[in-house]
Amino acid sequence: MKALLVKYKSVIKFILVFLLTYIVLSICYKFYLQFSDGSKFYPDYITHLVAKQSEALISVLGYNTEVLKHPDEPSMKLLVNNIPIARIIEGCNSMSVIILFVSFIIAFASEFKTTFFYILSGSVLIYTVNLLRIVMLTIGLYHYPHQKDVFHTVVFPAIIYGMVFLLWIFWVNRFSKLKNNNE
Repeated sequence: MKALLVKYKSVIKFILVFLLTYIVLSICYKFYLQFSDGSKFYPDYITHLVAKQSEALISVLGYNTEVLKHPDEPSMKLLVNNIPIARIIEGCNSMSVIILFVSFIIAFASEFKTTFFYILSGSVLIYTVNLLRIVMLTIGLYHYPHQKDVFHTVVFPAIIYGMVFLLWIFWVNRFSKLKNNNE
């Protein structure tokens, strides 16, 4: 048994660091959501910000866009030309994807400075691509409402998770301790 632990030490360490980081960040995020004051920024600040930024980007593209507080659930309704097209819920704000990304990078951490800046730049990229994804989804649903299931369940998750996967691959091959130990 001890020989197996020694043999798979790096795998066990990766799993433990990943899980611990993921659990701690997820708990912190749940506390943020639980104690978020939805009176000014409904339903929470980050989701509200994503909704407002989506509204601004779609408006820049020439659409009459409005974001309203949903009366029945903790979300923001996104209207294009006075037609309700989408709702932006907490799951749309990219935080859960960023937590997953950060957990993986920390599990394969390199030197502090490199790890910190990769997490920062990767998180900003994920947030930005998620915002663009919402804009594309909304415009796509406005023009092709019958493609809702394909857009929302296949195409757009593939964009965000595909990009995160590519960021992980780039990290492991370029910066991680694993790469540095094999050289």
